[in-house]
Amino acid sequence: MSEPPLTYLDHAASAPVRPEVLEAVAPFAQDVFGHPSGSHRQGRAARRALEEAREQVAALMGARPAEVVFTAGGTEADNLAVFGVLGAAARRRPGGPTVVLSSSVEHAAVRDSCAAAAVRLTGVEHRTVGVDAHGVLDLGHLAELLDGAPGPDVALVSVMLANNEVGTVQPLAEVVALTRRLAPGAVVHTDAVQAAPWLDMREAAAGADLVAISAHKLGGPKGAGALVVREGTELDALIVGGGQEHERRGGTHNVAGAVGLATALAASAARREDEALRVGGLRDRLADGILDAVPSVTEAADRKAVLPGHCHLCFDGVDREELIVLLDAAGVCVSAGSACASGALEPSPVLSAMGVPASVARGAIRFSLGHTSTADDVERALAVVGEAVARLRA
Repeated sequence: MSEPPLTYLDHAASAPVRPEVLEAVAPFAQDVFGHPSGSHRQGRAARRALEEAREQVAALMGARPAEVVFTAGGTEADNLAVFGVLGAAARRRPGGPTVVLSSSVEHAAVRDSCAAAAVRLTGVEHRTVGVDAHGVLDLGHLAELLDGAPGPDVALVSVMLANNEVGTVQPLAEVVALTRRLAPGAVVHTDAVQAAPWLDMREAAAGADLVAISAHKLGGPKGAGALVVREGTELDALIVGGGQEHERRGGTHNVAGAVGLATALAASAARREDEALRVGGLRDRLADGILDAVPSVTEAADRKAVLPGHCHLCFDGVDREELIVLLDAAGVCVSAGSACASGALEPSPVLSAMGVPASVARGAIRFSLGHTSTADDVERALAVVGEAVARLRA
């Protein structure tokens, strides 16, 4: 029996590589192999490609080239932001106290970094800011926490630009304004990994001191990312040795990864408005079709406030992992939420923070569409989701 056609609805985990990215990185697999610090022609060619990529990323992020630090992905960028800022704060004020605030719906790369910093660094305390039932940050709670800790004690405020599971876009501009008013010495970091394919980074993340992105969410290669470090932001290196990236990230540069990131970011930016409109329409067709055809399904967040490609649904009376297996057998690729947590049996921390009961969160599925998604993908998914859910409920 032949396999069903692939219906890939997991772009939020990793987007298919764009054709222009493959073309752009191909020379670095064979022709341009020199170390970018070399003085010979191979080294110069690699350095030129690296710096051109840096300039391209900087322009698209609303930053200066010197503010772009290339990393091995979004997780490293987030770790560098958290440990870099808190490490610098610990040096300035040995023993603290130092407070780091993060939203209760952050990606594990931020959530776990903040928790680990509170254990590893003397005097660091991690406090979380609540969200409403749709996953939107509670600005009143943020103000309360900022006001409750003396201004100099708050070293870092980390709020993601858009949630990786349910897709909710956060009020980052308001977060920045509150922080500047109540804790003017604090650094604001945003994990923009999910938002980068859909929002104009020059505007959406303009106020943040630190902005993390990842190539493979944009249709670029895995293992490549960047952290924008605004001028004047004090940051200790997480990886040392070699002095690369102005001593903010040691190690030989992944030139192909940097080129792939820049190319994917440029392609996303060039098509953002058209793709957002097209993909948002497909998402609405998928969500409405499932909600109309399948009983006892809950949409996790207000669709008007989420990214165009996100469709997060909770199927009552269904185990998410069993549903994923059945859909995969039918050729439909989805996930249980965060790609980093797929397969975990415990409830999603994001849904828990939103107040979703564990019994409902047990059936949570994230359908995420992107640049390769088509109307046929949506129709194939609609043809099998209802049957799979009915089979499990029976």
